[in-house]
Amino acid sequence: MELMTAREEKQKPKVAFHTLGCKLNFSETATIARSFEQQAFEQVAFEASADVYVINTCSVTENADKKFKTLVRKALEQNPKAFVAAIGCYAQLQPQELAAVDGVDLVLGANEKFNLTSYIDELTKNDVAEIHSCEIEDVHTYESSYSLSDRTRAFLKVQDGCDYKCTYCTIPQARGVSRSDRLENVLVNAQKIAASGIREIVLTGVNIGDYGKGELGNKKHEHTFLELIQALDKQQGIDRLRISSIEPNLLNDDAIAFVAQSTSFVPHFHIPLQSGSDEILKKMRRRYLSPLYRNRVSQILELMPDACIGVDVIVGFPGETEEHFLETYNFLNELPIAYLHVFTYSERPNTVAAASTEVVPKGIRHKRSKMLRGLSVKKRRAFYESQLGKTKTVLFEKENKEGYIEGFSENYVRVRQPWDPDLANQLVELTLGEIDTEGFVRPTT
Repeated sequence: MELMTAREEKQKPKVAFHTLGCKLNFSETATIARSFEQQAFEQVAFEASADVYVINTCSVTENADKKFKTLVRKALEQNPKAFVAAIGCYAQLQPQELAAVDGVDLVLGANEKFNLTSYIDELTKNDVAEIHSCEIEDVHTYESSYSLSDRTRAFLKVQDGCDYKCTYCTIPQARGVSRSDRLENVLVNAQKIAASGIREIVLTGVNIGDYGKGELGNKKHEHTFLELIQALDKQQGIDRLRISSIEPNLLNDDAIAFVAQSTSFVPHFHIPLQSGSDEILKKMRRRYLSPLYRNRVSQILELMPDACIGVDVIVGFPGETEEHFLETYNFLNELPIAYLHVFTYSERPNTVAAASTEVVPKGIRHKRSKMLRGLSVKKRRAFYESQLGKTKTVLFEKENKEGYIEGFSENYVRVRQPWDPDLANQLVELTLGEIDTEGFVRPTT
């Protein structure tokens, strides 16, 4: 095997990253990328020629698994001699499967991924991929992470892992037990993000409502989620704070009331539902039933009438009959929510649900998914229409998108207007005027 000469030359070796999956993965990719910068690597786009390609994998859906092979192939098309590393949830769950993909040199599990640079001192392609992955029961450490880029908002990881036992989910197997960053670390990282000029911070994790558990390496809660958001709200220099996905049973009335009066936390909640049928929720082993979910939505809108509420929902779960699905559809149709993230159930290895004999045919799964995606379009349109004529604060992004500049209001309305570089990364108060033909809201002129 020939050793690459990139480190021997004066120019920096190049590294490229591609992230599959959630906001949490993006925050961790960014942190790992900074460790490469400290080792004198130059980061380039994944589509460019690089010496090292890092793919941060996801295990939530079947499509994310399949996409990995495509990404490896694209990397090697750019540079056939490139060193290819796989990290992330799928790398922890199925390391042998990833290692068997032609062109992969290194697979790192949950505990090892943050030490990626120490595994590739020599940029040498391996005849057989190396695997470094401990048992998930041995993963108890916590790695602080946050994204810093040329974007207008950053993802700040506050929690990792999950102690829930949902019957369809592999996340506990991929990320381990619930554990949290120390509160002082979260606040320091938030200040670093704000000092970089980023205007909005999105709190992320696997189960952020469980924040505080494992903060000091034990199961005890040192702080609560409410104490976390209260502490962040007091920080100077942070313009906007947004909560990412949070379980309905962990989003309590006190947290909702605090967000309602906060000057930095915005009125936007993403709350997983997964099913509107209580019978299916029980089969999923979710920790709530539909009345609690309805109560959370009502409580939010009572205090924040313009709040945007997004929902995760799974269709085609084993045993989901047409009646169960219609329960879900009607439940969502009646709720004053703003949009849906629809997931078509896919069997994940080593889950309780995958062993069920009550399999819903894939054709029916896709039909139900299409129906809920259509409902989501209607819900978003209705929400946008309810906001027209109101004055909101929009954080505009930096990218020129075919002659337009885009941004989000505090309550997650997507706004677009003709490109103006002076608006990039600026918080602008404006009146929402009309919805254009592509579904964006235009401000009044």
